[in-house]
Amino acid sequence: MQLSEMKIIITGAGGGMGAYFATRIVEAGGQAAVCDLNEEGLTALSEACKDMPGKIHARVCDVSDEAAIGSFVDWSYEQMNGLNGLVNNAGLLRDGLLVKKDRKTGEILKMSKEQWQLVIDINLTGATLMVRDVVAKMLSEDQNPGVIINMSSLARHGNRGQSNYVAAKSALSANTVTWAREFGRFGIRVGAIAPGMIETPMTEGMNDKAREALVKMVPVGRVGQPKDIWQAVQFIIECDYFSGRTLDVDGGLSM
Repeated sequence: MQLSEMKIIITGAGGGMGAYFATRIVEAGGQAAVCDLNEEGLTALSEACKDMPGKIHARVCDVSDEAAIGSFVDWSYEQMNGLNGLVNNAGLLRDGLLVKKDRKTGEILKMSKEQWQLVIDINLTGATLMVRDVVAKMLSEDQNPGVIINMSSLARHGNRGQSNYVAAKSALSANTVTWAREFGRFGIRVGAIAPGMIETPMTEGMNDKAREALVKMVPVGRVGQPKDIWQAVQFIIECDYFSGRTLDVDGGLSM
Protein backbone atom coordinates (compact mmCIF):
# COMPACT_ATOMS: atom_id res chain seq x y z
CA MET A 1 0.00 0.00 0.00
CA GLN A 2 1.16 3.52 -0.78
CA LEU A 3 0.76 6.54 1.50
CA SER A 4 -1.08 8.41 -1.24
CA GLU A 5 -3.71 5.63 -1.31
CA MET A 6 -4.45 5.75 2.39
CA LYS A 7 -7.88 6.48 3.80
CA ILE A 8 -6.86 5.97 7.38
CA ILE A 9 -8.21 6.62 10.87
CA ILE A 10 -5.69 7.92 13.41
CA THR A 11 -6.78 8.16 17.04
CA GLY A 12 -5.17 10.43 19.61
CA ALA A 13 -4.21 12.91 16.89
CA GLY A 14 -4.74 16.13 18.82
CA GLY A 15 -0.97 16.37 19.32
CA GLY A 16 2.22 14.35 19.63
CA MET A 17 2.75 11.29 17.48
CA GLY A 18 -0.81 11.08 16.20
CA ALA A 19 -0.68 14.59 14.77
CA TYR A 20 2.72 13.88 13.22
CA PHE A 21 1.47 10.68 11.56
CA ALA A 22 -1.61 12.43 10.16
CA THR A 23 0.48 15.27 8.76
CA ARG A 24 2.79 12.86 6.93
CA ILE A 25 -0.15 10.96 5.42
CA VAL A 26 -1.85 14.12 4.17
CA GLU A 27 1.45 15.53 2.95
CA ALA A 28 1.86 12.40 0.81
CA GLY A 29 -1.58 12.85 -0.74
CA GLY A 30 -3.55 10.45 1.43
CA GLN A 31 -6.57 11.08 3.62
CA ALA A 32 -6.68 10.88 7.41
CA ALA A 33 -9.73 10.92 9.67
CA VAL A 34 -8.43 11.98 13.05
CA CYS A 35 -9.95 12.09 16.50
CA ASP A 36 -9.07 13.17 20.02
CA LEU A 37 -10.71 14.81 23.01
CA ASN A 38 -8.41 17.80 22.45
CA GLU A 39 -10.53 19.91 20.11
CA GLU A 40 -7.99 22.74 19.99
CA GLY A 41 -5.30 20.29 18.90
CA LEU A 42 -7.51 18.92 16.15
CA THR A 43 -8.26 22.44 14.93
CA ALA A 44 -4.55 23.26 14.82
CA LEU A 45 -3.83 20.05 12.92
CA SER A 46 -6.57 20.79 10.37
CA GLU A 47 -5.18 24.27 9.84
CA ALA A 48 -1.63 22.96 9.38
CA CYS A 49 -2.79 20.45 6.74
CA LYS A 50 -5.24 22.60 4.80
CA ASP A 51 -2.92 23.36 1.86
CA MET A 52 -1.42 19.88 1.55
CA PRO A 53 -2.15 17.48 -1.33
CA GLY A 54 -4.31 15.14 0.76
CA LYS A 55 -7.22 15.76 3.10
CA ILE A 56 -7.66 15.82 6.86
CA HIS A 57 -11.01 15.15 8.52
CA ALA A 58 -11.14 15.94 12.24
CA ARG A 59 -13.75 15.19 14.87
CA VAL A 60 -13.84 14.89 18.66
CA CYS A 61 -14.28 11.30 19.82
CA ASP A 62 -13.97 9.59 23.19
CA VAL A 63 -12.39 6.21 22.47
CA SER A 64 -13.59 4.86 25.81
CA ASP A 65 -17.19 5.20 24.54
CA GLU A 66 -18.36 2.29 22.38
CA ALA A 67 -21.14 4.25 20.67
CA ALA A 68 -18.80 7.15 19.92
CA ILE A 69 -16.33 4.77 18.27
CA GLY A 70 -18.98 3.28 16.00
CA SER A 71 -20.24 6.71 15.03
CA PHE A 72 -16.73 7.98 14.30
CA VAL A 73 -15.88 4.98 12.10
CA ASP A 74 -19.07 5.46 10.05
CA TRP A 75 -18.41 9.20 9.76
CA SER A 76 -14.80 8.59 8.70
CA TYR A 77 -15.89 6.23 5.94
CA GLU A 78 -18.36 8.78 4.62
CA GLN A 79 -15.86 11.65 4.74
CA MET A 80 -13.10 9.74 2.95
CA ASN A 81 -15.41 7.71 0.69
CA GLY A 82 -13.66 4.59 1.93
CA LEU A 83 -11.50 3.18 4.70
CA ASN A 84 -8.37 1.07 4.43
CA GLY A 85 -6.34 1.76 7.55
CA LEU A 86 -6.19 2.46 11.28
CA VAL A 87 -3.47 3.69 13.60
CA ASN A 88 -4.56 2.92 17.16
CA ASN A 89 -2.59 5.72 18.81
CA ALA A 90 -4.84 7.10 21.57
CA GLY A 91 -3.61 6.40 25.08
CA LEU A 92 -2.83 7.79 28.51
CA LEU A 93 -0.83 7.08 31.65
CA ARG A 94 -1.99 6.81 35.25
CA ASP A 95 1.15 5.37 36.80
CA GLY A 96 1.42 4.08 40.34
CA LEU A 97 2.52 1.06 42.33
CA LEU A 98 -0.13 -1.61 42.70
CA VAL A 99 0.57 -1.68 46.45
CA LYS A 100 2.92 0.57 48.42
CA LYS A 101 3.74 1.42 52.01
CA ASP A 102 3.98 5.05 53.08
CA ARG A 103 7.52 5.65 54.34
CA LYS A 104 6.43 8.06 57.06
CA THR A 105 3.16 6.62 58.32
CA GLY A 106 3.48 2.97 57.36
CA GLU A 107 0.03 3.14 55.76
CA ILE A 108 -0.63 0.53 53.07
CA LEU A 109 -1.84 2.19 49.88
CA LYS A 110 -3.36 0.44 46.87
CA MET A 111 -3.91 1.45 43.27
CA SER A 112 -7.57 2.35 42.94
CA LYS A 113 -9.84 0.47 40.61
CA GLU A 114 -10.56 3.78 38.88
CA GLN A 115 -6.85 4.33 38.23
CA TRP A 116 -6.63 0.83 36.74
CA GLN A 117 -9.85 0.98 34.76
CA LEU A 118 -9.29 4.33 33.04
CA VAL A 119 -6.05 3.11 31.44
CA ILE A 120 -7.62 -0.20 30.41
CA ASP A 121 -10.73 1.51 29.02
CA ILE A 122 -8.77 3.81 26.72
CA ASN A 123 -5.53 1.95 25.96
CA LEU A 124 -7.00 -1.53 25.54
CA THR A 125 -10.79 -1.70 25.38
CA GLY A 126 -11.12 1.40 23.23
CA ALA A 127 -8.33 0.26 20.93
CA THR A 128 -9.91 -3.19 20.60
CA LEU A 129 -13.35 -1.80 19.81
CA MET A 130 -11.80 0.53 17.25
CA VAL A 131 -10.18 -2.45 15.51
CA ARG A 132 -13.45 -4.36 15.65
CA ASP A 133 -15.52 -1.58 14.11
CA VAL A 134 -12.92 -0.58 11.50
CA VAL A 135 -12.50 -4.17 10.29
CA ALA A 136 -16.28 -4.72 10.26
CA LYS A 137 -16.63 -1.59 8.12
CA MET A 138 -13.89 -2.74 5.76
CA LEU A 139 -15.57 -6.11 5.30
CA SER A 140 -19.08 -4.76 4.87
CA GLU A 141 -17.90 -2.31 2.22
CA ASP A 142 -15.37 -4.64 0.54
CA GLN A 143 -12.50 -2.30 1.44
CA ASN A 144 -9.38 -4.40 1.00
CA PRO A 145 -6.47 -4.57 1.22
CA GLY A 146 -6.29 -2.92 4.63
CA VAL A 147 -3.79 -2.34 7.42
CA ILE A 148 -4.16 -1.95 11.19
CA ILE A 149 -1.32 -0.53 13.31
CA ASN A 150 -1.50 -0.81 17.10
CA MET A 151 0.71 1.36 19.28
CA SER A 152 2.09 -0.90 21.97
CA SER A 153 5.05 0.06 24.18
CA LEU A 154 8.42 -1.07 25.44
CA ALA A 155 6.60 -1.30 28.79
CA ARG A 156 4.76 -4.39 27.51
CA HIS A 157 7.65 -6.46 28.90
CA GLY A 158 6.88 -5.19 32.40
CA ASN A 159 7.78 -1.98 34.19
CA ARG A 160 7.62 -0.94 37.83
CA GLY A 161 4.72 1.36 38.64
CA GLN A 162 2.79 0.65 35.43
CA SER A 163 0.63 -2.41 36.08
CA ASN A 164 -2.33 -0.88 34.24
CA TYR A 165 -0.32 0.39 31.27
CA VAL A 166 1.70 -2.84 30.98
CA ALA A 167 -1.49 -4.91 30.97
CA ALA A 168 -2.98 -2.83 28.15
CA LYS A 169 0.10 -2.60 25.96
CA SER A 170 1.12 -6.26 26.31
CA ALA A 171 -2.42 -7.31 25.41
CA LEU A 172 -2.37 -5.11 22.30
CA SER A 173 0.90 -6.65 21.20
CA ALA A 174 -0.41 -10.20 21.73
CA ASN A 175 -3.67 -9.46 19.95
CA THR A 176 -1.75 -8.05 17.01
CA VAL A 177 -0.80 -11.69 16.35
CA THR A 178 -4.37 -12.85 17.00
CA TRP A 179 -5.93 -10.31 14.66
CA ALA A 180 -3.34 -10.87 11.93
CA ARG A 181 -4.40 -14.52 11.91
CA GLU A 182 -8.11 -13.68 12.00
CA PHE A 183 -8.13 -10.96 9.34
CA GLY A 184 -5.41 -12.16 6.98
CA ARG A 185 -7.87 -14.08 4.81
CA PHE A 186 -9.70 -10.80 4.16
CA GLY A 187 -6.55 -9.06 2.93
CA ILE A 188 -6.11 -7.08 6.16
CA ARG A 189 -2.67 -6.95 7.76
CA VAL A 190 -2.12 -6.13 11.45
CA GLY A 191 1.13 -4.86 12.92
CA ALA A 192 2.23 -3.13 16.10
CA ILE A 193 4.92 -0.67 17.14
CA ALA A 194 6.46 -0.57 20.60
CA PRO A 195 8.03 2.86 21.17
CA GLY A 196 10.51 3.50 23.92
CA MET A 197 10.82 6.98 25.42
CA ILE A 198 9.47 9.38 22.79
CA GLU A 199 9.18 13.17 22.97
CA THR A 200 5.43 13.72 23.27
CA PRO A 201 3.11 15.76 25.53
CA MET A 202 2.74 12.56 27.60
CA THR A 203 6.49 12.37 28.38
CA GLU A 204 7.14 16.10 28.64
CA GLY A 205 5.52 16.10 32.07
CA MET A 206 8.03 13.65 33.53
CA ASN A 207 10.08 14.53 36.59
CA ASP A 208 13.42 15.98 35.39
CA LYS A 209 15.54 13.65 37.50
CA ALA A 210 13.61 10.57 36.36
CA ARG A 211 13.83 11.74 32.75
CA GLU A 212 17.59 12.23 32.91
CA ALA A 213 18.10 8.82 34.48
CA LEU A 214 16.01 7.16 31.79
CA VAL A 215 17.84 8.91 28.94
CA LYS A 216 21.14 7.62 30.34
CA MET A 217 19.79 4.08 29.92
CA VAL A 218 19.12 4.57 26.19
CA PRO A 219 22.08 3.20 24.18
CA VAL A 220 21.66 5.76 21.39
CA GLY A 221 21.81 8.50 24.03
CA ARG A 222 18.67 10.47 23.29
CA VAL A 223 14.91 10.63 23.57
CA GLY A 224 13.09 9.42 20.46
CA GLN A 225 11.15 11.79 18.23
CA PRO A 226 7.77 11.25 16.54
CA LYS A 227 9.57 11.00 13.19
CA ASP A 228 11.42 7.91 14.49
CA ILE A 229 8.11 6.16 15.10
CA TRP A 230 6.67 7.46 11.84
CA GLN A 231 9.35 5.55 9.93
CA ALA A 232 7.99 2.35 11.49
CA VAL A 233 4.40 3.33 10.66
CA GLN A 234 5.37 3.98 7.06
CA PHE A 235 7.18 0.65 6.83
CA ILE A 236 4.14 -1.30 8.05
CA ILE A 237 1.83 0.54 5.65
CA GLU A 238 4.08 0.00 2.64
CA CYS A 239 5.44 -3.49 3.29
CA ASP A 240 2.72 -5.89 2.16
CA TYR A 241 4.62 -8.86 3.62
CA PHE A 242 4.60 -7.53 7.19
CA SER A 243 1.89 -8.74 9.57
CA GLY A 244 1.44 -10.21 13.03
CA ARG A 245 4.60 -8.70 14.52
CA THR A 246 5.61 -5.88 16.86
CA LEU A 247 8.43 -3.53 15.88
CA ASP A 248 10.50 -2.25 18.82
CA VAL A 249 11.62 1.35 18.20
CA ASP A 250 13.27 2.25 21.47
CA GLY A 251 16.88 3.25 20.88
CA GLY A 252 17.99 -0.06 22.39
CA LEU A 253 16.47 0.72 25.81
CA SER A 254 15.65 -2.20 28.10
CA MET A 255 13.51 -1.78 31.19
